[in-house]
Amino acid sequence: MLRTAKTVLLIIAACWSAEALAAPPDHAPAHGWRKKNDPYYVGYTGHRWDRDFGIRSGRCNREEIGTVIGGVIGGVVGSEIADRDDRAVATIIGAAVGALIGNRVGRQLDEGDKRCFGHALEVGEAGQAVSWTNDSTKVRYEMTPGQAMDQIGDGCRGFGLRATSGERFSFRNGVACPTDDGVWRIASDEQIANRL
Repeated sequence: MLRTAKTVLLIIAACWSAEALAAPPDHAPAHGWRKKNDPYYVGYTGHRWDRDFGIRSGRCNREEIGTVIGGVIGGVVGSEIADRDDRAVATIIGAAVGALIGNRVGRQLDEGDKRCFGHALEVGEAGQAVSWTNDSTKVRYEMTPGQAMDQIGDGCRGFGLRATSGERFSFRNGVACPTDDGVWRIASDEQIANRL
């Protein structure tokens, strides 16, 4: 009888210990905690985004980002409501965007590409490449967000962009600066030269 009681107590203690060992400590949330409990992605500028459109996994989902409600009006992304704090996706603006990668490849950059570019700047990790392909133009882009470049302007960050179209490709490093929540503008070569 005593032996049976000890065995039962030992089994109960083992089960309790296994449960305690399986639970993460308070300072280390369980794997998947963020996805289950924090629905937002905090961007480079501190803005909170509902979705990353695959950016953090290294691929911008052009189909998904293209269905975001709103369009580009005067170079600024519209959103479901007019409040700029509720913008659904970041974007890159400015005439320098197409010229950035030059010639025909740069002129083929459409609004979906600009949204992938801008959202990669906003939620992408420094040094982690983000790629996407524009099925209409057959241009493949690979953008790598860089480190902070605060000497150029507040919140600016470097990037590298490669565009490939068939046998042709173009690569350029640049600097982009946030102008508003989710709106990024390419810094001109002159701005960069004057600040460095």
